[in-house]
Amino acid sequence: MTFKNLIVCLLGLALLLPVSSSSGELYKWVDDRGNIHYGDKPPQKAELEKITGIISSFKSVNVEPFKYDPALTTIGSRSKSKTVIMYSTSWCGYCKKARKHFKRNNIPYREHDIEKSKKAALDYKRLNGRGVPVILIGKRRMNGFNATTFNKIYYHHS
Repeated sequence: MTFKNLIVCLLGLALLLPVSSSSGELYKWVDDRGNIHYGDKPPQKAELEKITGIISSFKSVNVEPFKYDPALTTIGSRSKSKTVIMYSTSWCGYCKKARKHFKRNNIPYREHDIEKSKKAALDYKRLNGRGVPVILIGKRRMNGFNATTFNKIYYHHS
């Protein structure tokens, strides 16, 4: 067997391997108080809506301009330039890293869980959120979290 044939066979075998467990089912439900929840383990008595691929954690970080929108109710009146606002979920590992970084460095922030707050979920939708966390810093938007990238924006933004 040639090296080229070996590579083709190995790639073919890799395609036959089972998909990772991260492709589990995701559900949406509303609790007794009217709060929206997303998760893979809903309560037994909840009316469920099956969700496919709506919320995920960002695998990489990107930064883009952010223009203040007064329709975003969770931001409040014109956001101060140093105000950090994070749209998150409780299960997101990058959200946890961001929280830890903010606390360790005494960075004030406001967090909005898009699974527990209708307003946050609506604002996340208005922001065209495609993953968590979404972090707003003045006129910049960070999709995902990386401490080095965050620090560059937070400490050196204009």
